[in-house]
Amino acid sequence: MLAGVVFAFVAALAARHGFFDLRVYYGALNYWADGRGSIYDYLLPGSTYGFTYPPFAALAMLPMAVTPWQMAIVISVTASVVTTVILLYWLVDPVARRQGWTRWYALAIVVCLAAAFEPLRETVLFGQVNMLLVFLVAADLVLLVSRGSRFGGIAIGLATAVKLTPGIFIVYLLVTKRWKAAIVASATAALATLFAAAVAPDASRVFWTDALWNTDRVGALAFISNQSLNGAVARLHPSDPSKALWVVAVIAVVIIWFLRVRKAAAAGDEMTGFALTGILGCLMSPITWVHHLVWVGPAILLLLDNAFAARSRRRRTTLLVFMVFSYALLCSRLVWEFNEKWDNPVGWVLASAYVWICIALLAALPIRERRGATQLGELDRELNSLIEGENSPVPARHRSPSSSGTDVGGAG
Repeated sequence: MLAGVVFAFVAALAARHGFFDLRVYYGALNYWADGRGSIYDYLLPGSTYGFTYPPFAALAMLPMAVTPWQMAIVISVTASVVTTVILLYWLVDPVARRQGWTRWYALAIVVCLAAAFEPLRETVLFGQVNMLLVFLVAADLVLLVSRGSRFGGIAIGLATAVKLTPGIFIVYLLVTKRWKAAIVASATAALATLFAAAVAPDASRVFWTDALWNTDRVGALAFISNQSLNGAVARLHPSDPSKALWVVAVIAVVIIWFLRVRKAAAAGDEMTGFALTGILGCLMSPITWVHHLVWVGPAILLLLDNAFAARSRRRRTTLLVFMVFSYALLCSRLVWEFNEKWDNPVGWVLASAYVWICIALLAALPIRERRGATQLGELDRELNSLIEGENSPVPARHRSPSSSGTDVGGAG
């Protein structure tokens, strides 16, 4: 029944984008592979949009040049769906086990609800790469960095080489004093970039000297889909956005983020650190289209985790209300109702509604203070159990307070 309701909701509200971004990638890569010019010269016919990612991303996507268009769509959708389901499993499974829910049933419910989440459905329908990048970063933090692996940081580095915005997670590693992982991530990103420069020197020169700085290639700052701080500021004065106000706003959210992720690191709360950093990246980026807000999804699920771990009914209710409101807002397409209607205070506020919910999550997403059985700790123990051949890991609520593990969600 839930799947039917979600299907009807998506059918009624989802914009049909015709895999627009995937068409840009596909056209640009074929144009480049056929030797017709630089990949950054290509513009999708009838539009002003071209390839905007670094040359390493172009090399990673190059197989698309010999892939039939329909197969490219299948691969894009499948990759987004599979990575989304794995990430949701990491976030939901520990909550389900602690609460005694049927784990796969709980996952199925969350997957259905995720399909209605506007940033995710926009990612799929545009043919975007967002969920692959979220997955790379999360997998690195969950499976490598948090376990002290010598390879910790490598996937973050690759994600940064594909698209610059995940580079904020290298800053996160530095702020939380994971020096080795930060070095690995930086070195990986640098080596991938140098490899691309060696293979495609002309494309690299164009990107780093021109395409990267040409904001006209990606769209107007004040466009309603730009739900970053810069977008909100630009809508105050679209013809001449205040860079000074944007810088002040960015400094303010960076300070909040810095204090909160340091606290999360001290509590061993890696997943909350991941969620807070994803939110910061969306807020401070010059352009954050709605589909980029998939980075906010983990924070909403962590509210669920915190709510069910809360010690008081009042706190549980507050967190559940916050979660439902955040989720409903980011499913609603509310901001689109105020496209070019931001010339009054109410219109301006509502036109940037997703920005404000991101700020609220950045400031208020709970950090569990005690060390105990939580998402990363439970996942780590489950992986070790599988390796050692143990079939039934002990549920978190049955372990003693002295059990080791990181703390991810819940209320302190």
